[in-house]
Amino acid sequence: MKIDEIENGYVLDHISAGNGMRVYEALGLDKLSCQVAIIQNAKSDKLGVKDIIKVNELIDLNLDVLGFIDSNITVNVIKNGVAEKKSLTLPEKIVNIAKCSNPRCISNVEENVDYVFELTDKKGTYRCIYCETKAK
Repeated sequence: MKIDEIENGYVLDHISAGNGMRVYEALGLDKLSCQVAIIQNAKSDKLGVKDIIKVNELIDLNLDVLGFIDSNITVNVIKNGVAEKKSLTLPEKIVNIAKCSNPRCISNVEENVDYVFELTDKKGTYRCIYCETKAK
């Protein structure tokens, strides 16, 4: 399998195995016209197996999405062939990244209400600001 080097773009590395498609969908990478490569179950000394996503264009990436899905993801921003690593942190608040699982929550009942979750502990627990249901 050969995947070309990236001159300008991103390499999302150390994605927990099986989460590559979740990251792909959450970032809306299916809507891009540039090349995107998803490598699933790649061998990793650190994780055993991991997923990797390569995007060959510099686009706006919502790093909050990545921090929420898996804060261990390594983001490599490549400009003119030179990589710069960005580390992720857990965002204090996420908006419209996850949906509340409580069917009675106002975010599920009313139209045009954002799904808003706030970080409630250092372990990465997010709770709905309206009903306090834990995000999944």
